Amino acid sequence: MPRTAASPLPLVSPLPRAAGGDRRRATAGAVLRSVLAHGPVARSTVARLTGLSPASVTEHCARLGALGLIREEAAPRRSNGVGRPHLPIDLDTGRFVVGAVHVAVPYTTVALLDLRGRVLVRRELGHGDTDPVRVAARAAEALAALLGRFPERRPLGVGCAVGGWVDREAGTVVEHEPLGWREVPVRALLEDRTGLPVHVDGHARALLHAERLFGRARESGSVLHLFVGNVVDAAFATGDEVHHGPRSQAGAIGHLPVPGGTEPCPCGRTGCLQAELSERTLCRRARAAGVADGTNPMHVVHAAAAGDALARRLLVERARTTGRAAGLLLDVLNPESLVVTEVGVLHFEDCLRALRESAGIHRTATVAPTSFRDSVLAVAGGSVILDVLFRDPLAVSPEAI
Repeated sequence: MPRTAASPLPLVSPLPRAAGGDRRRATAGAVLRSVLAHGPVARSTVARLTGLSPASVTEHCARLGALGLIREEAAPRRSNGVGRPHLPIDLDTGRFVVGAVHVAVPYTTVALLDLRGRVLVRRELGHGDTDPVRVAARAAEALAALLGRFPERRPLGVGCAVGGWVDREAGTVVEHEPLGWREVPVRALLEDRTGLPVHVDGHARALLHAERLFGRARESGSVLHLFVGNVVDAAFATGDEVHHGPRSQAGAIGHLPVPGGTEPCPCGRTGCLQAELSERTLCRRARAAGVADGTNPMHVVHAAAAGDALARRLLVERARTTGRAAGLLLDVLNPESLVVTEVGVLHFEDCLRALRESAGIHRTATVAPTSFRDSVLAVAGGSVILDVLFRDPLAVSPEAI
């Protein structure tokens, strides 16, 4: 299929917009996720882990191998040194990439990831303006440039993560207050400019997918993820399912009241969670205190790391407020694990300790920062489409190989 001016990226057959519901696709996904978690791994081990018959695992592995998603290890191994040697299988991470787009308030992150969710390359694009058409055009142009650096790899598609209310099925940002976006068809904008299949989701859910595929929460039966940036939102998963709710509105916690909160909110109330915890609020307080200039929260982090006691106090107090919000969510959802993405918690142990204490040290949930401290936004974007792939790998057309 030829490229056009509106389709600057290489074309492949698209992934589905939703994971396939038939058993064959579901079991193929189970096999691929087992290889992701345990590879290099014997087929017999995959059968034991998934509960599938050896014949079924062999069939799925043959198909996944034909698609280029898995490969056999070159050297055979023997179980306990005896018996017939077997060829373990693993993901083929050298053939494909996925594109990642994360739209934050001050900038957009674009990146390429391999099938294990590892960031190969990334760029940050400052927002000259936040007009969604121009944001999408800049992201598509940057993705094309990054793909040009890996001509030997084929892109499977693009994942896009955005804060606020994101309708996953429609591929639309329904509402993002800081960006001023309403009913923005992000998927259509990016597909028109890349020629690739695009999947869109909220960044809290995207990072929850990442934790369950590649991070510390892989073995947890239930996980709550709390994202605290310029947008504050949450995501919750039990088993293998992330909760979305009608039109994917689950996780909209920005207007939860914070006890003792003083920040005015655009909604007209005072003390809403997003108003209290947003990075804009943190940076404004840092400027007022003479800690750091500008609107970059990392300036506050750097000041704290350099020994500025006031900067550290601002970050600890923010973590403590985050912990109070987390405690409310833990009371309602009672997950096994809580994962938090927040700058202070990511960089300072006393911030993490303050969050844990404020959330309630009596709780049984494990509390940890995100697994992707140095690449959180790039991983969020890529994990939107990697989640689709690992749920429905048979959607990748063999003609694309």
